Amino acid sequence: MNITVFGGSQPKEGSPAYAAARELGKLLAEAGHVVLTGGYLGTMEAVSRGAAETGGHVIGVTCEDIENWRKVSANAWVKEERRFKSLQDRLNGLIEGCDAAIALPGGPGTLTEIALMWNLMVVESIRRRPLILVGRGWQSMLDQAYAEMDVYFAENQRALVQFAPDTYSAVQLLNNHT
Repeated sequence: MNITVFGGSQPKEGSPAYAAARELGKLLAEAGHVVLTGGYLGTMEAVSRGAAETGGHVIGVTCEDIENWRKVSANAWVKEERRFKSLQDRLNGLIEGCDAAIALPGGPGTLTEIALMWNLMVVESIRRRPLILVGRGWQSMLDQAYAEMDVYFAENQRALVQFAPDTYSAVQLLNNHT
């Protein structure tokens, strides 16, 4: 399967978050999956690296908007680059190009990716597929949203998102779908 991994650009090599992302890339490649990432720094680099070092195929989904803002290019572990002009097109490329997605911890960009994919599944613009959020942070945030705004999150919509405490558990959940 093609698995998109969302996550923040902040983790640096040597940090626990980078190590976890690298391990996720390794686990996905060992399971025979193609990995799609945003193609740049942090989580994207670590996942790409873990997958590439294990012999997996890594697709980096990049765009001019980010490169003009941050002056970066695709990381060294990207084997295939899918380049877009705008950030919006890049987001669509990450979502439409996958059979499932896993979201590691991240900030506003990662939250946007999760929310967009989730909502596209809610309104049936894309077919339903696994969307697995890793770490207590995402579950805590959504539990709070569910508690405070219960009426806006129907049970069938909540069921489109799964939670995993760590990368190993996320891959196990993913493998349960295949």
